[in-house]
Amino acid sequence: TIHADTVLISTGASAKWLGIESETRLNGKGVSACAVCDGFFFRGQEVAIVGAGDTACEEASYLSNICSKVYMLIRKDEMRASQIMQKRVMNNPKIEILWNTETDEILGDEEVKGVRIFNNKTGEKSEIAISGFFVAIGHQPNTGIFKDFIHMDDAGYIKTIPGSTKTNVEGVFACGDAQDNIYRQAVTAAGTGCMAALDAERYLAEFENE
Repeated sequence: TIHADTVLISTGASAKWLGIESETRLNGKGVSACAVCDGFFFRGQEVAIVGAGDTACEEASYLSNICSKVYMLIRKDEMRASQIMQKRVMNNPKIEILWNTETDEILGDEEVKGVRIFNNKTGEKSEIAISGFFVAIGHQPNTGIFKDFIHMDDAGYIKTIPGSTKTNVEGVFACGDAQDNIYRQAVTAAGTGCMAALDAERYLAEFENE
């Protein structure tokens, strides 16, 4: 048990992964969950991205500005992304969408060399030569231990009062990816971390004056 006058929650969020062995083995060696963070390493190269939501479309579009080609692997015959984001990737000549497609294995020993995929309708397998493999199937905020006390949205992100880092519990503040389901960047997390520190400092000053 830890006793404190104020608490700053900055537990972050973890990327969701496919759960295959080669994904773990090659993580950081061509496998990434952040195209904005790591895309520039693959300038002029061919890459693949897994996902069918707005984030996946945004990252595929971003990668298309850097890479020579982007394969978008979608396990269904439709996307869950908004119509405008779907049109953006479908009309991009550098993005090739592979429907009903799942990842069997990421190929390579010390770095990504390709990916073996299969069509979940026909069972047909094939291989694509790529040097980067991006996973964009969502994030899970690391907030489960607070669920009985702190208000959260349906996905588990902590709700804060607009314009501040205050939560529904007095003296408890939240920052970073634990409460940000939109930007999820180091610089934005650092910014809200600064906000939370200032909010906590002001709270403690008011607390001491009572």
